[in-house]
Amino acid sequence: MMNIFNDLKDTLITDNRYKFILEGISNTLIIAFFAVIIGIFIGIVIALARTYYDKTKKGRIFSSIGKLYTDIIRGTPSTLQLMIIYYIIFQSVDVNIVFVGIIAFGINSGAYVAEIIRGGINSVDKGQIEAGYALGLNYGQVMRYIVLKPAVKNSLPSLGNEFITLVKETSIGAYIGIIELTKASDIIASRTYNYFMPLIVVAIIYLVITFILSKLVSIMERRLNNDTRN
Repeated sequence: MMNIFNDLKDTLITDNRYKFILEGISNTLIIAFFAVIIGIFIGIVIALARTYYDKTKKGRIFSSIGKLYTDIIRGTPSTLQLMIIYYIIFQSVDVNIVFVGIIAFGINSGAYVAEIIRGGINSVDKGQIEAGYALGLNYGQVMRYIVLKPAVKNSLPSLGNEFITLVKETSIGAYIGIIELTKASDIIASRTYNYFMPLIVVAIIYLVITFILSKLVSIMERRLNNDTRN
């Protein structure tokens, strides 16, 4: 037992090594939060473009671009995308490395969010959509007043899972030198020559973060269900 406490002290307290963990938590949450916002924006635009073409057969070029984007992003490793953006696109630009992570993970997330939102839109009862057209609403009004709210409700569990996945996926940011949680544990381990305790601490932190996020998603889902019934 004393060995465990000594290892924990050596991991977190000695030389203020807990600061690496705090920086890792901060960078992990910042990257995941802003990346998912970018991903939602990109995803909604692409989902609407593709759905618009599917329903009206108009805007084929935008739908094709959206499909190409999702196919490329979903068909290549996120690690490769991160390295291409950092080592090629931002090669000659002096830019904050966390910003690079936000952009890379946001672009990656956008492809998955697009399919989530599109699935949510397609899950809405076609009878409701037809009723909207029967009332004289145009496509934009049908989407705004009838489709989007239940589509978001149907997509929320998957969007929550995407955010949780994104939090864990930020661990590959270490490939370009971002000090996120996994990188923080690696830095500490390189100084203590003990990988067990830093990795266990980081694993527990990831579990706590994902548990809290899962609970928040469940709360939002219940509220949306209550709003729908009312």
